[in-house]
Formats: sequence, structure tokens, C-alpha cells
Amino acid sequence: MIPLLNYSGHPLLAKLEDRELKEEILNRTLSRGSRGNQNDTSNVILQMLELRKQKAALFGFESYAAYVTSQQTAKSPKNIHEVLRSIAPAAIRNANAEKSLLDELMRLENPDAEVEAFDWDRYSEQLKKRDYDVDTGELKPYFELRRVLEDGVFFAAGKLFGLRFVQREDLVGYHPDNWIYEVFYEDGEKCGLYIFDPYARPSKSGGAWMNNLIDQSHLLGKKPIVVNNMNIPKPAAGEAALMTFDEVNTLFHEFGHTLHGILSDVTYPRFSGTSVERDFVEFPSQVNEMWMLWPEVLENYAIHFETGKKLDKSWIEKLNKLEAFNQGYETTHYLQAAILDLALHESDAPKDLANFEQQAIKDYGLSHQAVPTRYKINYFAHIFGGGYAAGYYGYIWSEVLDADSVNWFRENGGLTRENGKRFAELLLARGGSKDSMQMAREFLGREPSIDALLVRRGLN
Repeated sequence: MIPLLNYSGHPLLAKLEDRELKEEILNRTLSRGSRGNQNDTSNVILQMLELRKQKAALFGFESYAAYVTSQQTAKSPKNIHEVLRSIAPAAIRNANAEKSLLDELMRLENPDAEVEAFDWDRYSEQLKKRDYDVDTGELKPYFELRRVLEDGVFFAAGKLFGLRFVQREDLVGYHPDNWIYEVFYEDGEKCGLYIFDPYARPSKSGGAWMNNLIDQSHLLGKKPIVVNNMNIPKPAAGEAALMTFDEVNTLFHEFGHTLHGILSDVTYPRFSGTSVERDFVEFPSQVNEMWMLWPEVLENYAIHFETGKKLDKSWIEKLNKLEAFNQGYETTHYLQAAILDLALHESDAPKDLANFEQQAIKDYGLSHQAVPTRYKINYFAHIFGGGYAAGYYGYIWSEVLDADSVNWFRENGGLTRENGKRFAELLLARGGSKDSMQMAREFLGREPSIDALLVRRGLN
């Protein structure tokens, strides 16, 4: 039994050698909920699109996309398209260049073949190993869970924001696996409580996330209680809990949301912490990912769980070089879904969803035979069941601010208390009490620019 995942693709596609099996897995993934399928979602989708259009009209907007974005930092679909259309040509250009390299590798095994969507992951892994000599699996012994959290994530938060975390074993969480910490400001004043729920269990949703149990509020005299959830396999008694490279990155990301919640300093709970526009909420968490590979932080937590040896610093350069690897594919893959979401919510309900999807992607110049959209319409749960309707663009919109801010930190001395104080006071502490883009401008000292994102993804 090979279970399908929520997006278009599957981790096994990188490992399997049987092309027929890989093709079947991808085709089954892409056909979920479509016409002729017993779980066809088409009629439900068309009803939802029509109801959303009616709702937008009641508020005086010409489309649901216009209604939604008027309440986000983007303000209008037009502004979003200006950004996405500036990225799309470079994304598809790089995807074509990447495919040419993968075709060369594939022909070493099969001279008459050409890379298809179900081949991409396998040969991109081969290319990464050949050109970058990076196997992130080798890093796992250096990423022991508690050390990553306390000597990595907490260490960076202490350096930047002056926070101190004290474990409270006397407090009882909602599950025995909870780790509970009391958080203090550098002057000793209490800041709030942090709960870490690291392990997977049958009753727990998949993925990783942050949420507030209590929102900070001066009006109500409340200090925040913030939770981070992950789904790391729980080790057997007496064994070390080791994290993958991606899991470490995810923890730094989710803790960025925690900082947004724990450092909140507002009067009204309505504006507390992460209560900001959806296309802004990922920005602080994406910025916090930068400290994972910051030399001072990495040296403090990346220590072999058995030998006590520190991770060689040469890995930092190797991993930083990987930042733009495969980004033509990844950016095209993502943009296809983002523009599909906007097209559905700017247009009349289509008669044929499959044709509409194909045409919307083609009109943007993002059609690519070997790059499927991250979510096809019939299983695009983010926009039909997850609150991201006309808002899926928000991930890359936030990353524009993130990449620009990461550059700001690097240009201004990096991991310093002064920089953390500026980021906290001008942005994290304000929550949704102030216009988000104005906060970003004040922090950067200028208008945000897309240039840093293009460099990061190798699209410049």
C-alpha cells in the first residue's frame, strides 16, 4: 500500500526505479477528485465558486479575489499579478535549463528517454549528489532534538531578543509528551509560556504548526501561552531523538511564529501576535529560518549525539550553495497553483475545470510537460477547505519580504541584540495593530524589493 499525499507528487518518486510504477503513482495523484472519479469534487467546487462570487458582490466587489485581497497587504489582484508575472518568466526559463541537465543524466541509463514529471525527483537527487556532494542524511546524528531546541532555537532567540527559557517540569500539559518552558525577558520579567509538542502519535494531525492557547492582551491582563507542534517519530526508551535537516528547518520556521506570538505587546487580543493579514503571517517565520545555518548558532547546537564532535563548518557553505538548486522547478510548481487560485476567483465559474486549469497556466507562460502544478483544482484543499481562497500567493509574497529582511540582517551585523530589538519593536510586538506593509517599510528603512528573492532562488 502506497498512500497518496496532499500535494502533486510523492517522496517515493525520488527513490523508485520502476518508471511504470512511478507513472502510476503520479497519475493517481493528479486524478484525485476529477471527472469520472467516484470522489469527483467538481460540482462542489463550482457551487463554492458561485457562492463566493455572490458574497463578493454583496460587499461591492467585482470578484472574490478583489474582495479577499482588499483585506490583505497586497490590496488588489493587480498588484499580485505584477509581482508574479515578474517572477514567472525566470522560473520557467530555469525549469527548462534544469530539465536539460536531468535529460543528460537520464540518457546515461536510457538513451532514448526524456525526463517526465514522474522522473524529475529521482534525477534531481542524482544531480544534487553529483554537483554539490551533499547528502543531508549524513547530518542527522548532529541534530539531537533537545539540543536543537535549547542550544539552537532558544540560543538564537536569546541572542536576538534577550529571551530566557526555563523548563517547568512541575506544570502539566495537555499530553505527557509536552515540554513546557516559562519565558522571561532579559530584565527578568515574565513573558509567557511555551509548550513544545514534538512527537507524532495516531491522534495527532500531520505536519507542523504554531497556535496560541492564550493571546497576549493588556486589556485583559493576559500573557501569551504558545504551542509548537511537530511530528517527529518518537524514539524508543533510551534512544536519541534525531531530526532530519528539513525537520530542523521546520522547527526554526515554526518558532518564528512563536516569537510573533510570545513577543506580542498590544492592548486588544484581536490584534495579538499572528493576527495579521494572511499574506504577511509567514514573513517573520521565514526570516527566523536564517539562524539555522548562522555559524554562531550552528556551532552551538550541531554536535554529534554520540561522539560530541561539532559539525564541520564546511557544511555551511555546501548547504548555502544548495539554496538555488532546483528552484526553477519549485517556483514554477508553486506559481502554477498560485495563479490557478487567482484565476478561479477572478473569473466566472468555468464549465470545464480541467480545460480552465490548463488555459490559466498556459496564459501565464507556465506550462511545462515535466512540471505539474502543486495542486490541481479538484484536490486544492488550501483554497476550498483551508482558508487560502484567493490567498495562496501569500507564501511567495511573504518570501519577498523575508529575503529582503534576511539581507538587511546580514548587512547590519546579523545576530545582535540591537537588530533583534529593532525587529521586535517595529514588527513582532505590533501584531495586527498597525498596517503590515508600513511596519515592513519602517524595519527595512525603504520600500521592499523583489531583487533579494530572485537572487536567493537563482532567478536573477
